[in-house]
Amino acid sequence: MSEDSRAAGLSRRTKAAIIVRLLQAEGMSLPLSELPEAQQTALARDMARLRYIDRATLHAVAREFADELEGVGLAFPGDIDRALAALEGQISEHAAAALRREAGLGRDRDPWARLAELDPGRLARVLEEESVEVGAVMLSKLPVPRAAELLGRIPGERARRISLAVSRTTAVRPETVQRIGQAILERLEAEPPSAFTAEPVKRLGAILNVSPAATRNRVLEEIEAEDANFAEGVRRAIFTFVNIPARIDPRDVPKITRAVEPAELVRALAAASRLGEEKAAAEFILANMSQRMAGQLREEMEELGRLRPEEGEAAMTAVVTAIRALEEAGEIVLTAEEG
Repeated sequence: MSEDSRAAGLSRRTKAAIIVRLLQAEGMSLPLSELPEAQQTALARDMARLRYIDRATLHAVAREFADELEGVGLAFPGDIDRALAALEGQISEHAAAALRREAGLGRDRDPWARLAELDPGRLARVLEEESVEVGAVMLSKLPVPRAAELLGRIPGERARRISLAVSRTTAVRPETVQRIGQAILERLEAEPPSAFTAEPVKRLGAILNVSPAATRNRVLEEIEAEDANFAEGVRRAIFTFVNIPARIDPRDVPKITRAVEPAELVRALAAASRLGEEKAAAEFILANMSQRMAGQLREEMEELGRLRPEEGEAAMTAVVTAIRALEEAGEIVLTAEEG
């Protein structure tokens, strides 16, 4: 019997089992878990059914497999889930969500894994709008770091009620938890795309960061009179020259000083050293660089003399802008300020 006739008498499933076993024998690790479960179980049954394959049949199946591979010009994902993975970052998230809903994706997968990947601001909004029982299920199912972050984003009274409701989640059935996760995911994925990528508090915080102190304080006071929670969020998003000692790692000071024009840095330090809260920030910067450079900067600060208030504020804003740019580039990390 020829090798070709040996291979022709086998089903494609049997040939697939032979190829998988051959590749495993060669030490290759195959991502079989990515196959649909029905195909995984069928493959396992076929491998269990086979006892041994003679060398001629093995050669025939391997040659046929190699010939098929050589004849493939281009391979496509084969299903919408893999197609979306291949197109990630190239099509909009809203279009991807619509395709998932259309294909019914997520019904056979854990919705909580997808929810854990979403923007914390969107999840925090769900915590504020849904019932405390749903919020308790969310906190219980999401990864602990993400749950802690979300708890810190919602008002204190709401956070207290949801935290207490966690004690009542013991009797919630798994299928109920799955339905809750699916409903939240469908709601969020059905939302129309936003024209803005950043949250409102971050957008306003970025604007106020580079605004004059008088403007910043006046705006915050007026916002607080209308919406205390929003004002508090904006305050947390703001980073000013005063926040440098509390939120900058001393080891990052050299990076910051290199990112600021030397003349601008001298003006910022000179202006800050003659003010109240800002003086501590200036001393923090000078204390965390080489003594030679700090001494040189102090001499230049003395020679500079007094600056007009607007000149000093503009220079300190330049330092803050440089810090924000370094943070966005991932070169430094701003620590959370205690309290």
